[in-house]
Amino acid sequence: MATNPGILTDWPWTPLGSYKYVVLAPFVVHSIHSYITKDENERDLSNFLIFPFLLWRMLHNQIWISLSRYRTAKGNNRIVDRTIEFEQVDRERNWDDQILFNGILYYLVNLTMKGGSHLPFWRTDGILITILIHAGPVEFIYYWLHRALHHHYLYSRYHSHHHSSIVTEPITSVIHPFAEHISYFLLFAIPLMTAALTETGSIALFLFYITFVDFMNNMGHCNFELIPKKLFSIFPPLKYIMYTPSYHSLHHTQFRTNYSLFMPFYDYMYGTMDKSTDTLYETSLKREEESANVVHLTHLTTPESIYHLRVGFASLASKPQSTSQWYMWLMWPVTFWSMIVTWFYGQTFVIERNIFKNLNLQTWAIPRYSIQYTTVKQRESINCLIEEAIVEAERKGIMVLTLGLLNQGEEMNSNGELFIRRNPKLKVKLVDGSSLAVAVVLNSIPKGTTQVAIKGNLSKVSNSIAIALCRRGVQVFISCEYGYKRLTETCDSETQKNLVLSDSSSQQIWLVGDKLGKKEQMKASKGTLFIPFSQFPPKKLRKDCFYCNIPAMSAPVHLQNLDSCENWLPRRVMSAWRIAGIVHALEEWNVHECGNMMFSIEKIWKATLEHGFRPLPVPT
Repeated sequence: MATNPGILTDWPWTPLGSYKYVVLAPFVVHSIHSYITKDENERDLSNFLIFPFLLWRMLHNQIWISLSRYRTAKGNNRIVDRTIEFEQVDRERNWDDQILFNGILYYLVNLTMKGGSHLPFWRTDGILITILIHAGPVEFIYYWLHRALHHHYLYSRYHSHHHSSIVTEPITSVIHPFAEHISYFLLFAIPLMTAALTETGSIALFLFYITFVDFMNNMGHCNFELIPKKLFSIFPPLKYIMYTPSYHSLHHTQFRTNYSLFMPFYDYMYGTMDKSTDTLYETSLKREEESANVVHLTHLTTPESIYHLRVGFASLASKPQSTSQWYMWLMWPVTFWSMIVTWFYGQTFVIERNIFKNLNLQTWAIPRYSIQYTTVKQRESINCLIEEAIVEAERKGIMVLTLGLLNQGEEMNSNGELFIRRNPKLKVKLVDGSSLAVAVVLNSIPKGTTQVAIKGNLSKVSNSIAIALCRRGVQVFISCEYGYKRLTETCDSETQKNLVLSDSSSQQIWLVGDKLGKKEQMKASKGTLFIPFSQFPPKKLRKDCFYCNIPAMSAPVHLQNLDSCENWLPRRVMSAWRIAGIVHALEEWNVHECGNMMFSIEKIWKATLEHGFRPLPVPT
């Protein structure tokens, strides 16, 4: 929102929320019906193609969003180092409003103006006229309109909303109040209306010009430099007729320079060119890929999780995965195709970067879904991908690599010990975060608790929790006979007294692992508190019970560039497994935490609190 919002700030359909797309429905339905029912000679292909073109614009923008986030996470050619937070993501959530607005106006012009309908596919004269008009009047008018928007009256009421984003993303280019978008549409409509009035318009012209505007807008706000210097060397005058991402980035950091649209010519002419433009351009081009200190290695979970990645849909990534949207069902063809591709092919890729104190943090994703971890045939290929990532981390000099969701137990890779055995001279330390997960669960159990039940699949974490509780005098009820026997073999006789093999469900505190069935969960008494010890939360089937998050803690305020949620966790909350790697690096513990190894629970809990991480409130 602008600092002092003026009239026509909000979009007319803002109250509709996610259902705003219905405003376009009458035009789309009329277009399809008209094309199907009319005779071949009366059909208007240009009208029919408006809706597919709007979908193309959304896809085009999304491609730029994903590319920009991927490149800025890696760091090579990044322009501005400042970070993005949830506030900016929320402000830029409705980037498709301008596509809806333009779509309605396209339909209205097509239905009411003679030269706007029944267009031929190609007309060379119309395209040449459009190029000349854009390079002349459009660029000139935009320059002075833009300078006017930086006058304190208009800036405070409108344009300051756009400049709230100092670190730009491609969608920042279209984040403006409604009134400002009206002025931009009128400006960019000049070439198209001229073609319509002179009857030189064509479908190709319409597609080319709007795609060109979108392309240049997205490129200018992508925060990484991609225009090769050789291009300007071959044709030096190009620097006056084509801007670069670093050129426009300076406008967002300096505010009073580089006002031009796509052609810097007018900034040179009127003396508003930033003096550091060329220097920033060259330094951005030379910037190499960023070296991380800590890497969190994870994988895809549900089929829809590919959209929740930070490099996916920005708005979805800023919400927990559990908040699925109705339109995700429409994406199933793409979702299914992505699953098939990752099943047979895929390489680890960077999805996020964060900064904490003196550490550069990155998150890498292995393109495999949770369901693939349950397939015996996939285990070897998945372990190979994990090992390749470990070797890559070793090559890059990374201090700590956390295994994240990849630590799938003894059957998968012996709790990560497999990689230590295969690579005994590793300098990068592998951390599975089990000790901190145990500490978080233990500190989530209400004081005064005398009995707990452990349900679901047992693990390294649950076994450590059970032993710690037994030593505190808490009775631990375990329903799995095999798990009970293994525990009794690893603890002393005094501890064994508090271990109980029983199917009882009367305990008010349930510590739950994976595969907690519906039938078993329904046996819980009213008011039971479910505390997960695994990385996958149980389904919330009981409204009369309470559910904790998976072992996790809230991040300190100075942990930067945190603008996406980690799987199903709330904002600015990180899993214990991810936090453990950060603390491991900060404390410079020169040991692995894999296999059966566990850190001191008290030691890692104290260190984590000292670095600013805080436990989450327990629901009661």
